[in-house]
Amino acid sequence: MPPIATLLIYLLGGTLLGMLMLLTGLPAAPLAGALIGAGAIGMSGRFEIAPWPPGTRTALQIGIGTIIGSGLTRGSLEQLQVLWRPAILITMTLVLTGIAVGLWSSRLLGIDPVIALLGAAPGGISGMSLLGAEFGVGAAVAALHAVRLITVLLLLPIFVKLLGPLGLTNP
Repeated sequence: MPPIATLLIYLLGGTLLGMLMLLTGLPAAPLAGALIGAGAIGMSGRFEIAPWPPGTRTALQIGIGTIIGSGLTRGSLEQLQVLWRPAILITMTLVLTGIAVGLWSSRLLGIDPVIALLGAAPGGISGMSLLGAEFGVGAAVAALHAVRLITVLLLLPIFVKLLGPLGLTNP
């Protein structure tokens, strides 16, 4: 099969499941759907790895960085003036916990330490998958983050709703 046809099949699978996941109403559902859709095509064994044109990764990294950066506003900066201590505490705790869990998982389960460390890192699926791709383990890191993301998106809303009657959430 011509490389462009393979790439189009991956794009079609990712787009279709990403769009279908929009119906779930879950946050980041299109991202998870696209990952699952394209991943299922790759895991089927019927198609080669999609040959992305040169520079595509760089363009995607710039795009993802721009999307994340555009969400930061003057209000974000004002919030950080109040929340800088919790931000540092939460960040350091997540990074150190990610390192500990990654190293522990690597030893306990015998997986590649790079996959374990990047898979346990507290980053988003897109950023960590792109970083994993730089080390040649993007698909494995994406799989670990997909499981984490889908689990968090399903469980945390339930947990927050359960906290409501206890008076632990904002009105």
